[in-house]
Order: sequence, then C-alpha cells, then structure tokens
Amino acid sequence: MRRLTRASVIRGLVMSHDLVMTALAWVLSFLLRYDFSPPATLPTLLAWSTPVAVVVFGVSYRWAQMYGGIWRYASIPDMIRIVRAVVVGTFLMLAILFLTVRVEDMPRSVLIIFPLLLMVFLGFGRLVNRFFKLRGKFSLTTDTSRRPILMIGAGDAAEALLRDSLRPGITFRVVGLLDDNVQKHGLRIHGVEVLGTIDSLAEVMDRLDRAGAMPEEVVIAIPSAPSSIIRHIVQVCERSNLPCRTMPSLEDIVVGRVSVNDLREVTIDDILGRARIRLDERAIRELIHGRRVLITGAGGSIGSELCRQISRFGPEQLILYEQSEFNLYEIDRELARVFPDVECHAVLGDTRSRSRVAWTIEKYKPQIVLHAAAYKHVPLLELNITEGIQNNILGTRTVAKACVEAHVDTFVMVSTDKAVNPTNVMGATKRLAEIYCQNLQALGSTNFIAVRFGNVLGSVGSVVPLFREQIRSGGPVTVTHPDMKRYFMTIPEASQLVLQAATLGAGGELFVLDMGQPVKIVDLARDMIRLSGREESEIEITFTGLRPGE
Repeated sequence: MRRLTRASVIRGLVMSHDLVMTALAWVLSFLLRYDFSPPATLPTLLAWSTPVAVVVFGVSYRWAQMYGGIWRYASIPDMIRIVRAVVVGTFLMLAILFLTVRVEDMPRSVLIIFPLLLMVFLGFGRLVNRFFKLRGKFSLTTDTSRRPILMIGAGDAAEALLRDSLRPGITFRVVGLLDDNVQKHGLRIHGVEVLGTIDSLAEVMDRLDRAGAMPEEVVIAIPSAPSSIIRHIVQVCERSNLPCRTMPSLEDIVVGRVSVNDLREVTIDDILGRARIRLDERAIRELIHGRRVLITGAGGSIGSELCRQISRFGPEQLILYEQSEFNLYEIDRELARVFPDVECHAVLGDTRSRSRVAWTIEKYKPQIVLHAAAYKHVPLLELNITEGIQNNILGTRTVAKACVEAHVDTFVMVSTDKAVNPTNVMGATKRLAEIYCQNLQALGSTNFIAVRFGNVLGSVGSVVPLFREQIRSGGPVTVTHPDMKRYFMTIPEASQLVLQAATLGAGGELFVLDMGQPVKIVDLARDMIRLSGREESEIEITFTGLRPGE
C-alpha cells in the first residue's frame, strides 16, 4: 500500500476545495438567475446535474494541470490554468446537457453566470491563501535590522530582485530605486518607489538620510547594461562614497549558474566589456551537436572556456588535449560536475609529439579540432625563441597535418592580432602557423580556419591578474608607458566568437574579430584601483618602459 505524503494530502485537500466550489457555484448560479425564488422543478434538475458538474469539472481540472503548483506561489500562470479548465469544463457540461435534456429546462444565462462565478471562487481561495502565507514578508521591506540598499534600474531584473528580497534570510532591504526613464519616477515596484535618475544619486541620498533610511550600498539591477553605463554608474557612486555591486548576467541566470539574488562586486570586465554580441546559436548547435570535438590546450584560459561553451551544445564526445597535468585535471573534473551527460576524454600530451597527436586522432576520430594550444606571453617568447617556434609553429604543424591525414572536417586555429605585421616572436610564430594552415587547405578535405583576436581579460599571463596582485600587495602598479593601449575582450566572448567563426568558414578564411575601441593601460590600472576600494593616492602607478617585443 502506497504511503501518503504531505504533498499528496495537500493536493487532495486542494482538489476537494475546488470540487466543493464547483458545486457551490453551480447551485448559486441557478439561485442568482431566479433571484433566489426558484421554480419547483429546480431541485430535481440540481439533484442530478450538480454531481455531473462536479465530475466533469474534476476531469477538466486534472486536464489543465491545476494541481502541480504550490498555492503560496499562485500567480498569473495558475489563473490562466483556471480559466482554461473552466472554459473547457463549461463546453463539456453544455454538450452533456444538450444530449440529455436538450437544454430545454436549462436557463441560458446560467451558462454565463456559472463560469464567471466559478473562476472567482477558485481564484479567491488561492489569493487568500497566498495573502496569509506572505503577509509577514511585506514587513521585510521596512525591517530596520536589514541593511538598506539603493537599486539602480526599475525593469524586470529589479522586480525579480525585489521579489526575491522578500524571502526570509535575505540580509538587505531596498529603500529606493533609480532609473533614467522619467515616466517611471514616482511609481512603485513591490512598494518601493522610483526616486529619480542615476545622476540624482546625491540628492536621493539626502532625502533617504532625512527619512532615516540612508543606503549603505548601490546595486545595479541592469544585467544587460553596456559597459559605458556601468562605468558611469560606478563614477557616480564613487563621488557619493557608496560601494557598488551588480546582478549576474541574464545568461548566467537563465542557464541556472546563479540566482537573481547572487549579487557580486562590479569587476573590470563589466567596465571594459562591450555591448553583448548576438551569436547564431542555432548554427553553432548544428555544427557541434552529436559530433566529436577535440580541443588542444583544453586547460588554458581560452581552451577551458571553449570546453564549457561546446558542452552546452551536446557534442557526441569532447576530447581534451592538454600538456599541463593540473590544468587537464581541473577542467575534466569541472565538466564532469557541470555537464555530466557529456562524454569527455582527458588526454595528456604535447602538440609537438607526432605519435601522441596521431594516436589521439586515430583513437577518437574527431570531426572538429579547435587548436588553442600556444605560448602567448610576448616578453617570455622574446627570451625563449626556440620554444616559441617549436610550440606555436611546429606544434600547429603537427596537429594540422594529422587532421589532413585523418580527414577531419574542420580545423580552427586560435590566433592573435599580434600576427598582423608582426614585430615580436609571438606574433611572427602565429603568423607562420596561419600561413602553413592556409596552404594545407588545398591538400585535403579538411577546412582550415584561423581566428584572430587581441588581449583577453583575466586570461593567464594577462595584465588584469597582474594589476590585481599588485593592488592587493599595496602597489606599485607597473605600466609600461603612459600612452600604451590594448584591445580587450572577455574570455566567454572570445570563445563564443571562435565557435561562430567555425560556423561561417568554408575553408581558407582568416577571421579578425572586432575588438571594439582600444583601452589605455594606465586608465585600466586606475579603474582597477578604484574598484578595489582604494584611492589613487594610496596605490602608486609607475611607468617601467616598454618590455622586449612590445
């Protein structure tokens, strides 16, 4: 005998409530029609039609899936289900009445009064239940024990965060909203008023201070805001000496990596990031789904992100080829945890090893190879020219030639903007690798594609981790030259654009990614100092002169 659970008992009570309301609405609709002076034939009609109505609408309720939700979270979708169930049930009841009594003794107006009355009864019960369950939460918006914050944005993201802040255990309360849309000023979201524009922050703070609700920090509730807006908000907050945090990106929220309530510090990625690029995900999915993909340098910054991005599109197999044992272990473990349904194979090997590369391609037979393995640190390669040649040129040659011999469909080489008229070893080796791959295009069925982009924020060996470490140590922050500029993009964006290039290429192409506007390194250093909560007067910036290869 199956044991009753609390959920099944509650579901039974909800169904009983709805069936009782159905019978009550059916009887009451007749009484209202006859103004509570029914004819003598009505009791007979109700005696057999009421049970029929209960059965018919019970079936309709189950069909509309009205009992899969939780009453305390009843909302618009639940009301839509109620309307759907009542409309279908009414038509079923009309058909039954037509077949039995030809609707001769049935007042037509009852078929209008009854469904309206029933929808009110069913919806009211859920509304009352939710009110009593949530009434204690509304006081949380004025709970002085919670940390007061000011929120920037009055859109869907702000509404979601405000709703989430009503849950017990949340440590903050929103005391006001700011939005540059003046039509929203004076309006309220969950009882919180839109007080002004972003530039009126200082004035709004004075008003809130007089009201005894001085905010302790600002939260940016605009996940899709461009970097220019984020930079402006940060500057406004700095002038008011308020720390600034932001919501996760919409992509992270949608795929479930984080929740709306997972606030984080504003990072340099937010300030330097560019307007979101719309990718042709359908084309990428068609390229990746159900196919075998090999990634060289799978444990590196770009390679590991390529692994994450590709896993989203359901490859048949993902082969991780990596020289660093620790990096390979880390990305293999992460993929096993986050994408358990993706079949991954971790291969420890050097791209310069012909036998290891050939064995890997022969064993796993990849259809797509993404070649991200390379030495990329400019000054180090100036001092280690031989290694740069062997890894960036000969390593690429080994992998590319093996792909031609194994008739791999597509080979994508991750290159660099430094290959444009190269002035250093790193750029020269990548340019030679590009030329070699382009010349292989005519020798077999493999399509060779090269993708160039500039500096990647947060990648191993990039300037951002270096500045972060220098700031953490108290300085100085070392910049090579006051006029030095670089192009930047985020690791996820770079990886996604590599996949996009793979869908566009037919073989022999060299794609150059639009890197946006160059950023002065000294401005980057100043932004990072401010974001760390320090003043420029506390952290010294020193100019060291150009390094080898720059």
